[in-house]
Amino acid sequence: MKRKNTLSLLLMLVMALVIVGCGGTTEPKQEEKNGQSATPTTLSVGLIPAETKISAETLEKFRAYLEQETGLKVTMNNYPDYNGVVEALNFNKLDVAYLGPLTYVIAHKKGGAQAIVAKTAKGVPFYYSYILVHKDSKYNTLEDLIADKQNVDFAFGDPNSTSGSLIPGMELKARGVYRGKQDSDFKSITFTMAHDVTALSIQNKKVTAGAIDSAYFDKLVEKGTVDGTQFKKIWQSEKLFQYPFVVKKDMDAATIEKLQTAFLNLKDKEILDAFAADGFVKATHQDYEAIEKAAEADGRLK
Repeated sequence: MKRKNTLSLLLMLVMALVIVGCGGTTEPKQEEKNGQSATPTTLSVGLIPAETKISAETLEKFRAYLEQETGLKVTMNNYPDYNGVVEALNFNKLDVAYLGPLTYVIAHKKGGAQAIVAKTAKGVPFYYSYILVHKDSKYNTLEDLIADKQNVDFAFGDPNSTSGSLIPGMELKARGVYRGKQDSDFKSITFTMAHDVTALSIQNKKVTAGAIDSAYFDKLVEKGTVDGTQFKKIWQSEKLFQYPFVVKKDMDAATIEKLQTAFLNLKDKEILDAFAADGFVKATHQDYEAIEKAAEADGRLK
């Protein structure tokens, strides 16, 4: 009888363990329910090379600020080109990234990245693409430039730049003088890979004309990197929504809120100047739908 009771108790114990085990596998974690990863303890931040001369000291100050405001360990990563940041984000090598509008919609399409804040310049989250020439240039309008296209050395920025490539490139395509990197009616096409290089190339008369981000150009003039009196603007785009900071697809809501709060409270001029910004506002993917449509029309989203 004692042996029978012992076997019964053992059987009941095994059944209880099985039930508990099954219960643990059928009830997903809260993060899994919401399609989010667990709250991270570290953040890896990647930056596009919109401007080539952000000092190591400024980047360290920015890293320390984010670390203090979020309570998470933060690492900062500079990339040599726009596409490198997109790929790192899509392959989960980055948690947060600073992107141009075009690179953001590409990252969203490829890997589900989400915009959380956008910078402001002159108090608004908009900017323009400019085509500039030297003040001594005989060209006063884009029409003048195109009429003499065979003598024009034209500079774009990074191929994945919104204001330095996509938008001005579409304008020149619409006017029938530009079809791609290796196919245009200009004397030459150059990709400088950064807005400050484009501006300096125009100022030093190394190129005839160039496409540039209006906010970065204004900041370069303010800092004395270039002399604003040495330029003429011969074309300006419609307004574009500003550069965002984005997070990877499955970032948890609590971390997103911490990051948004940190950016909205950022007042340090040295850090803001590094991004040609005077502040940040919240942003969503909807803010970039116009850029997304332009990228689709230009065959950039596949």
